[in-house]
Amino acid sequence: MEEGTTIMQQVQISEAVLEKHDYSVWALPPEHVRVRVKKLMEGLRSESGGPHFEPHVTVIGAIRLTEAQARDLFKIACQKLKPYSAKVEKIDAGTFYYQCVYLLLKPTTEVVEASDLCCSQFGYNRSGSYMPHLSLIYGDLTDEEKKKAQEKAHILDEGISSLSFPISHLALCKTDTEDKSCKSWVTVEECSLQP
Repeated sequence: MEEGTTIMQQVQISEAVLEKHDYSVWALPPEHVRVRVKKLMEGLRSESGGPHFEPHVTVIGAIRLTEAQARDLFKIACQKLKPYSAKVEKIDAGTFYYQCVYLLLKPTTEVVEASDLCCSQFGYNRSGSYMPHLSLIYGDLTDEEKKKAQEKAHILDEGISSLSFPISHLALCKTDTEDKSCKSWVTVEECSLQP
């Protein structure tokens, strides 16, 4: 036991280390793409509302782990992955909060294989087939509001539907999906994928 620490403090520290949280793995676009997408996101939020969040492509959705487990699995997955390319197929809208309006990415072999490898590494079971996307806004919008947001996205950034970018960075993020404000979401670790 460390000097000056009580047994109760040691127990609390141990419990904190063993505490499980929801973690996600995100593919991060390069900085120039993040800046461009953030500008688009801000333009859409000014009309549609919704929380602020970092531009990302979810590779693995929320999985409950301790931080140590998440970090270890993340490091191993990153060592097995190489940089890959992503290409936007279109601006689309989904049916739930976290897939409100987004850039749908082409499900190329390398994009799907990156997610599959991470899912396998983390023991994550996807509920359906992988739909790679980069969300622009989160929210519970009506179909009409989503349609308007999609149209506005085309106006704000005409070339966004033909955007291509490399993925060479992944992030491990603590993402409490109950927190729709996304204020508690935090990046725990980032890694650069090696060619």
